[in-house]
Amino acid sequence: MKLLSGGKGPKARVTRYLKKNFEPQLVEGAKSALLLKGIRCSDSMSKVLKDMRSVLAPHSKLLGKNNVIVPFEDAGQQSLEFLTTKNDCSLFAIASHNKKRPNNISIGRTFDRKILDIAELGIMKYKSLKDQVGPKKRVGSKPMMLFVGDRWHLNADYKRLQNLLIDFYRGDPVQSIVLSGLDHIMVFTCAEDPSAGSESQPIIHQRVYYCKLKKNPNGGRAPVPFLTPSGPDMDFIVRRTQFASPDVWKIATKQPSATKKKKTKNRTTNVFGESIGRLHLDKQNIDKIGGKKAKALRRAEKSAKDEENAELDDELDREMEQEKAEMRQTFGFSE
Repeated sequence: MKLLSGGKGPKARVTRYLKKNFEPQLVEGAKSALLLKGIRCSDSMSKVLKDMRSVLAPHSKLLGKNNVIVPFEDAGQQSLEFLTTKNDCSLFAIASHNKKRPNNISIGRTFDRKILDIAELGIMKYKSLKDQVGPKKRVGSKPMMLFVGDRWHLNADYKRLQNLLIDFYRGDPVQSIVLSGLDHIMVFTCAEDPSAGSESQPIIHQRVYYCKLKKNPNGGRAPVPFLTPSGPDMDFIVRRTQFASPDVWKIATKQPSATKKKKTKNRTTNVFGESIGRLHLDKQNIDKIGGKKAKALRRAEKSAKDEENAELDDELDREMEQEKAEMRQTFGFSE
């Protein structure tokens, strides 16, 4: 609009910022999370948000004021889209507490500045970072994540929830990692109560352990991990979910062709990790291929040719003598 009205264009610094932060990137960095308080938020839920900010640091931002936002309503989703766009965050978590849904937290993510997935979780039990005695994870370190239970791979909704949790806690995308950089592990155990019946809501136990690598007492080069509880630990149930439709999900997970690894033809890898290649060559005439010969071979070839020429000359002389003898016998003279 500024250009259409005859004004000057943005400066180069502003153009670079807009291109870096608002245009699609082939390789995206870490996703930032926006942590919010709902209409009513208890002290315990505020503590949950603070611990989440510590776990997700430095890619997290916590807002202190309460927000009149209901995530599963259209107006609330529009407010979340506005706030996430304003703060340049693609992940969000909003905590609330009321009589109908106590200790409630809704986590979600956006795609193309629109709400993609939302999962509402009800916290049954919580143990904060300060309640655990011992070392804590380093800032910015990537977690090892373990999902225990059959529902994570048998139920479609829990598969999507697993993908959401991985996207929420994974941190910076990297190609390789140093072994000493793995300092904590997050375990999500989906446990079902057999006495409550098949229709009961399973409880998900989240446990975070600090991982310290020590020398193997039995010998060997690989270190042995020793785990100590570090928090935050919580038990929660899934109350409501709103996941993207298959069409939107297909668009959101589409990979650009420029980042796809090109297939190398005629090259395979065996079980030992060795590369095996196949070469396709035209038919070669070996008889016409000339190569460098040794001096002894050249002498042998020359002597063989001399002997062959001498034999040809002798044979020609014998044929001429035979023809002269036949002419002398027939005509009485040889020439």
